[in-house]
Amino acid sequence: MPSTRDIRRRIKSVKNTAQITKAMQLVAAAKMKKAQDQAANGRAYAELMNKILVSLKESAAEGIHPYFADGAGDKTLVLVIATDKGLCGALNTNLLKKLVNTQFDGPVEFVTIGRKATQGLSRLRKTLVADFPIKDPAKFVEIRTVGNFIQERFRTGEYKQVLVAFNNFINTVTQVPSIEQVLPVNPVTLGGKRNFDDTSKEINPADVPDYTFEPDAKTVFETVLPQYVNGTIYQMLLEARASEHSSRMVAMKNATDNAKQMLKDLSLEYNKLRQAAITNELLEITTAKMALE
Repeated sequence: MPSTRDIRRRIKSVKNTAQITKAMQLVAAAKMKKAQDQAANGRAYAELMNKILVSLKESAAEGIHPYFADGAGDKTLVLVIATDKGLCGALNTNLLKKLVNTQFDGPVEFVTIGRKATQGLSRLRKTLVADFPIKDPAKFVEIRTVGNFIQERFRTGEYKQVLVAFNNFINTVTQVPSIEQVLPVNPVTLGGKRNFDDTSKEINPADVPDYTFEPDAKTVFETVLPQYVNGTIYQMLLEARASEHSSRMVAMKNATDNAKQMLKDLSLEYNKLRQAAITNELLEITTAKMALE
């Protein structure tokens, strides 16, 4: 049975831990609000751009742009967006489980953003092509470097398709690990919603609006599509960062609540031992007094 001194030490240790987790919870809550606003603000633009390009893909002339067709290679390139730090629940674990359980078409190579993604894929003995350390908050110019790297590999015909694995932000307590295709152009789900019809049905070219291109469609696609890829990856990174801070805030809140409950249990145990010690002392005094009479 532990002594009262041992329990006092445990109470002090748990109090210190609770102070740390509470501070981390408040910091994560402040970052969470900003990250959620960023993800929500950019989502409408990214979804509308994706909708337009998906519809144009169905009606565009064959060979007008390589991003509208599968690459010449037989490999798949997957960009994995995870966190740099831990203490965010099962966020990274669930994303890696999603990757492990997904059946890819042909050989797969990986590009990572986030130290946890690099470490996890290394442990799984996956082929890593590149790692891009991007700090929080993320800047678009940093994502442009990642996007240009991916697009260059795709246009050379090395890969058949490019996928992005990230945690899709739904709300503060729900983040869904998702794998979306960005190249060739494909419908992308952000925030767990899709604002246009189910794309499993083929789009009738007659239903596509009659867009006017100036100077011509090929020139417009050469300018817009690279920006679209960079913008989509940036939006996915914002979704992942919102998921990270939300998950960390919830995890730290749970840790703080558990620490408070543990303090109550330890205090109760300490008081019981203290009361038992006082009772024993009273019994000893009473017994000694009776022996002297």
